[in-house]
Amino acid sequence: MLDMDVRVLSQALDWARDGHTLWLCTVISTYGSSPRAPGSMLIARGDGGYLGSLSGGCVEETFIEQLQAGAFDAPATIHRYGDSTEEGARLALPCGGVLEVLIERRAPTAEWLAHLQALRDALLGRRKLIRRVALDVGACRLDDDDGRSGARVSHQAGGVSIRVGPVVRLILAGISPVAEACARFARELGYEVIVCDPREEDCREFAVEGVTVEPTLPSLFIAKGACHEATAVLALTHDPRIDDLAMIEAVRTEAFYIGVMGSRKTSDDRATRLARSGGLSDADLARIHMPIGLDLGSKTPAEIALATIADVMRVHHGRARDTR
Repeated sequence: MLDMDVRVLSQALDWARDGHTLWLCTVISTYGSSPRAPGSMLIARGDGGYLGSLSGGCVEETFIEQLQAGAFDAPATIHRYGDSTEEGARLALPCGGVLEVLIERRAPTAEWLAHLQALRDALLGRRKLIRRVALDVGACRLDDDDGRSGARVSHQAGGVSIRVGPVVRLILAGISPVAEACARFARELGYEVIVCDPREEDCREFAVEGVTVEPTLPSLFIAKGACHEATAVLALTHDPRIDDLAMIEAVRTEAFYIGVMGSRKTSDDRATRLARSGGLSDADLARIHMPIGLDLGSKTPAEIALATIADVMRVHHGRARDTR
């Protein structure tokens, strides 16, 4: 399973190529509790077919009912769900939550197809974009994201801006039971997962659905430009010929998380080895999570994988270890 938003855009492309007028829904703000964050998308056809999620079920059903009743004929509109006590109770939004949703009606033009393709490419790591939608006439455009900090979605007078960036890419340096468990957890989270290992037999036997297997040294794969700023690199084999070389290459990239498995003593020995033989500086070593993952008392491969992927998610969301 691909990340939901990638699936939404892929489906939108297929439907638009088949000539369907589409309604693209984007969560732009939430009040109270909400299962889906701002920026989450849903695509729908006029006959009620849809893919994606706005709230986990209740809002989607109401939206489809409204759409089939002839609502949302304007190029772009903002609709609030759960705003009244009656509607909040009927929709069963959690904790009295309220959603603001941008709803766009798009005909299957060449310009719309190009727009969808660019959005999908951005989620797959090729570009970082800001999508801007004018509410008066529904015009939309894509601008390059300058990388400055800011909310994923912002609503100004007359328009909405939505940041679109890469899905998390997880590169597993080497195959092991822990790597396999990490791959399974990461796929459930919608990450793009790539496993690299020079051992061809191990590559043939690695069978996690939706994972790309590269039969090569991880360090070589990383050195060829495989990492962008939404990439995590995990070395999980206990083999320094694989793990150490992967770390040396990973710290030269913009990967947001770099980690290698091992005990505290093994990690201290590795740090000394990477500094002496690999030429890594103190700043380089500080980027490497070793020991890897959260301290959950993990022992089994699945427990270690859980602690590791949880730490990747923590860093990706910018949370401190002691955040409650």
